[in-house]
Parts: sequence; structure tokens; C-alpha cells
Amino acid sequence: MESKLSFKERLALSLHRSYVKRQSQLHQLNYLFWECTSLCNLACLHCGSDCKRIPEISDMPAKDFLNVAKQVAKKYKPQSIMIVITGGEPLLRKDLAEVGAELKGMGFPWGMVTNGYALSESTFRKLRQSGLRSVTISLDGLRDSHDWMRGKSGSFDKAMEGISILAKEKGMTYDVVTCVNQRNFCELEQIRELLIKTGVKNWRLFMIDPIGRAAHNKELLLDNGQFKILLDFIADNRGGGEITASYGCDGFLDAYETKVRDGFFFCKAGVRVGSVLANGDIGACPNIDRGFVQGNIFTDNFIDVWENKFEIYRNRKHFKTGICEKCLNWKNCRGDGMHLHEPNNPNPIVCYNSMLR
Repeated sequence: MESKLSFKERLALSLHRSYVKRQSQLHQLNYLFWECTSLCNLACLHCGSDCKRIPEISDMPAKDFLNVAKQVAKKYKPQSIMIVITGGEPLLRKDLAEVGAELKGMGFPWGMVTNGYALSESTFRKLRQSGLRSVTISLDGLRDSHDWMRGKSGSFDKAMEGISILAKEKGMTYDVVTCVNQRNFCELEQIRELLIKTGVKNWRLFMIDPIGRAAHNKELLLDNGQFKILLDFIADNRGGGEITASYGCDGFLDAYETKVRDGFFFCKAGVRVGSVLANGDIGACPNIDRGFVQGNIFTDNFIDVWENKFEIYRNRKHFKTGICEKCLNWKNCRGDGMHLHEPNNPNPIVCYNSMLR
């Protein structure tokens, strides 16, 4: 499928491709996830990590991840690397503030991804004192839709309490994320008004991809027409209003690229983004198939793995197979996000180009 971008946009995209190629060669780490727990206080229908209320493995001792952070701080400038703590639900760790204080002491900025259920004012104050810089928090619909998605009554109210805390905090970097599905698709305008009323300025929306628990739940997935309506909604709420909406980083959106994002699509997983998973595995974004793990901190040196592996992430030609092999838009999408690939599948799980035809 050929691109629908204008000549000016195609020229800008050509420059962007050169930028992506250069970044893949430089392979500079500037974003590091720590999947600090596989324990969660909710049972979200769309969970890509399949986290559980009773985990199959114990939480990684903080000292093991802090040892990785010390390696990174010794090799690179910690001020230029954002550490993002995720899970499971990171707020279930009892030592999160202590870990944050250690990271702050090393010079790292740090943030977290949370469902907001346990984000009380007192917990937030403690984390801010420990250096918390940024938060991504989820709101997946109005009360009934959110509680259905999250698998627990009262989760909407808890999320809104957390969002209110963030919105009132001066100098806080945060955004609200909404995973759009069949149940909340008709609520987007109402969600927008609710967020504006709460004081939220940045709102990120995603289409749910059929991975993890969402793989076989049709209520979670949008059809092609709904996907385009979602992108049009985001384009209408990009700037000049009381809230700025944007689309997530899942894939190349062709003519929508400059309308729903600040820049062109670039999957930075394994290029500039690394992770330490709950069992010590070294990967990129935590929701990428575990078949693409590059090592383990208990048997490998993190810096050695980062600098000498991740080739499959940087040279995406490995994925120019199946439906992608002869696609005219390959040079722009490069197979879309790494989370859409499986080691033994010649095709991506979702093709965004196909959805936008």
C-alpha cells in the first residue's frame, strides 16, 4: 500500500527515516523500564503482561535492580536516562519510595505507570519526596466501563482520585491513558469533559491490540471504521483547546501521522528503550513477546547486553516477511511496533496500514 501523505509530509518523513536509521546505529539508552513486580491489585481484561493478584514469582529484590542502575550510571549520564517503574502494579511494592530515593541519589529522573487504585495523597507525597518526576495513569471509560475493564468495582473512583492528585500538583509531568474499546467508544466526549473538569492537560489514547488477555476478547477490539473515527476524534482535540489528545506509539498511521502525534512513528524499543523484567530478563518494552528477550541480569552484565545485542530490534529487516515483504509502506512502518511481533509468526499481529485502507 502506498502512502497517502502529501509531498511536504513525504519529504519530512524521508528526513525522519534518516533519523531513525542513525538512532538505530547509535543505540543510546535513554529510557529504562523496571517491571518491579508481577503482582497486581486489579484483573484488567486487556493486560499484556497477564499479571496476577497472586504472582507466580516473588518480587525482585530492590538491590538487584539498583545494581543494574549503578552499572548504567557508571557507563552513561544518569541525568539523560529516564527510569520508569511498572508492573504489575508498582504501588504494591512496600519499598518503592526507598528505591526512588536511591535512583534520585544516583542522578536518575524516575517515574511510574500505575492503575491509580492505590495512589493516595500520603503515598504520592512520599514518592514525590523520593524524586518522582512523572506518572502515567489509566482511565478506561466512565464508571461502569472502567470498572468492567479493570475487573474491580470502585476502580474508577480510585483512578479519578489519583488523577485529581496529579492534576493539582505543580510541576508534575503526567498523562492519562485511555485504551479505547467497544464499551467506552461512545463515551470519548464525556471522558474528555471529565478530564478537562479535573484539570488534565494531556490525554493519550490507544486502540487495544489483540495480545495478552485481549487476544480473544472481541469487546476490546475496534473495527477499521471505529479506528478511523478514533483518529479523527484525536485530530480534532490536538491543540488550541483545554486538553491535548494524542495517539499512542503502536504503529505507522500514514496520513494521520502529523494529525494525531507530535512526530512520525518510531518504535524505540531496543533502540533507545530497554527494560529489566520481573524475573531479571533484559528486554525492551515490557509487553513485547518474551521470545525477544536478550539476556538476564542474574547471568549477564546489563551494559554488555545493551551494547552488544538487541540487533533484531535495530535491524528491523528481520520482519520484512509475510504480508510485509512487498509492502510499499515498509520503509515507513518497519513492521510497526515490536509488541505486534511473535518469534515464529511471519506477519505482525496487526497491520495498521491495512486498517487505514
